[in-house]
Amino acid sequence: MINVTKVDVIILNWNTRELVAKALHSLPWASGTIELEVLIVDNGSTDGSVEMIRSKFPSVRVFENRENLGFAKGNNLALQHCSAEFLLLLNSDAELKPGALEAMVALLKSKPSAGLIGARILNQDCTLQASFVDFPTLWREFLILSGIGRAIFGRWYPSHGPRQNRQAQPVDYVSGACLLLRREACIETGGFDESFFMYAEEVDLCYRLKEKGWQVWYQPDAEVIHVGGGSSHSIPVKRETDLYQSRVAYFNKHYGRDSAIILAYMIIVLSSIKFVIHSVLSRVSRGKYGRHIVSPRRLATAMRDLL
Repeated sequence: MINVTKVDVIILNWNTRELVAKALHSLPWASGTIELEVLIVDNGSTDGSVEMIRSKFPSVRVFENRENLGFAKGNNLALQHCSAEFLLLLNSDAELKPGALEAMVALLKSKPSAGLIGARILNQDCTLQASFVDFPTLWREFLILSGIGRAIFGRWYPSHGPRQNRQAQPVDYVSGACLLLRREACIETGGFDESFFMYAEEVDLCYRLKEKGWQVWYQPDAEVIHVGGGSSHSIPVKRETDLYQSRVAYFNKHYGRDSAIILAYMIIVLSSIKFVIHSVLSRVSRGKYGRHIVSPRRLATAMRDLL
């Protein structure tokens, strides 16, 4: 009798109808002989996503929420309905390339101490996207926020570049665009921390997995095309604010309040400098140059509410 590997696939969707359709279409090509059960958690979409999924993908289980519950809470909702040994968490704006899931499952099976496997994440033009990163520190955050990190270590910083992405290896944390979890490890850690609404959830999960003695692995043979920001591209300022809040919340949880306060001030000061520079560029060039930067006042309010 053939032992069939079963994987429960969870995709969180919020107004990404066309992208989630591509993600669903990619699953059969990526899974080979693996048996899949697909669960979609829709966080209050208004673009007809649910109707499209039920029409074109009738075998998919859909959980409808009236509002956007966020990444952590939305995924935890689906995790309660999973029973397979392995759980694939896939972004709605990500497409698995042929054989990707098979490669991730093979690695997870071969590493009994591995609780989570990450993939090689690619941009739409197949260039490398951030795939695995070292856990954040105040020094690394300064290098990121100031731009000095990329100037010294290259454009991949803080992610590891192509040379370090060639072989399977244990890492600190991987991109949340595509995660393969061992159900046992997920149960032991309690899933995602729902105090994180969006961003930093995968960093927190990997940190807690390691605290429990599990390893996090990177699998370069599993390639995933990731659009990036598929559900938040229309709200860049809010996206940036949420990102900063999540980073500070992560520091507060794992490194203490003092570290979180230092990071919050670092974010406000360095972002204020960027805000002035980009505002001047935009004004001088009549909108040709410069980008929207979250205002110092908005950042200060967000950090005050958090701490």
